[in-house]
Amino acid sequence: MGGAAALEKLVPVLLAFGGGVVLARRKVVPAEASKAFSDYAFLFAVPCYLFGNIYASDLGALFDWRAIGGYAAAAAIAAAVVAAVAVARGRREPRAVALRVMAGVQVNTAYFAVPVFITVFGTAAPIFPILLFQVCVLSLVVIALMELGRAGPADGRPGIRLSRAVGASLVTPLVLACNAGILFNLLSVRIPAVVLDGAAFVGNSASPVALFALGLHLGGAGLHLRGTTREETALIGFKCLVFPLLAWAVCALLFGVRGDWLAYLVLIAAMPTPQNLFIFAQRYDVGVDLSASVVLKTSLVSLLLLPLWLQAFAS
Repeated sequence: MGGAAALEKLVPVLLAFGGGVVLARRKVVPAEASKAFSDYAFLFAVPCYLFGNIYASDLGALFDWRAIGGYAAAAAIAAAVVAAVAVARGRREPRAVALRVMAGVQVNTAYFAVPVFITVFGTAAPIFPILLFQVCVLSLVVIALMELGRAGPADGRPGIRLSRAVGASLVTPLVLACNAGILFNLLSVRIPAVVLDGAAFVGNSASPVALFALGLHLGGAGLHLRGTTREETALIGFKCLVFPLLAWAVCALLFGVRGDWLAYLVLIAAMPTPQNLFIFAQRYDVGVDLSASVVLKTSLVSLLLLPLWLQAFAS
């Protein structure tokens, strides 16, 4: 895909995202409204989209285990590198290490990857298995470290806190929608057409609403580039440049992934750090300022780099 074609593909993304930024900056729409738009996308529109599309998908093609295994291996290597660097820089507290691993390895699927893939490829299907891997494996590791490193017995034993946190992560609408779609697909359960049409109608709004919400949030929060610390710069560079290149190297050279799946995996890895990082930071009282900065700045950098990744890897 040439540079001009890549930019053309991203025009709807830039329009929805940029519209949110401009309206928030001009105070036409309050930045605080981004939460309502985000909740609609995260809790309703994206799950509707995921359910309908997974239900109608060819699961054999969707769950390419070599591709998923390659991405998982790249994520494991990236997590180990980030953790090792954090420890070497004196970050011994488990919560601090886990937060940095999440910042450098996890990707924003619901608010960024799904709308971008729908716009560029016409489908977000390749994201589904990676989303499940991220929630059921990567998030599980982060939650475990956060809970085990949490100070004080006020919330009970670490094992109880961990089980509650893991249980909560596995019953989010995104995960439930994916699992329901897979289950009904495997069991060949007939879903009435009116239900699927309704899910598709709502799901089609997920892409613009999620990007508009992200733009509102960024426009309201603003960016303070001069105050970026060396650690923030390192995490942003790792997430937006190193991790996608690592995903390409591991998937292509070690796992032999080729064609569309290689492009999908590199682009997924190039997505920004998820907003959940900030939620985790607040919940566990660690690195709140760092997480807010990384979420905002990786969103902007990823958007700027998307045309280059598309030109390099998308056919």
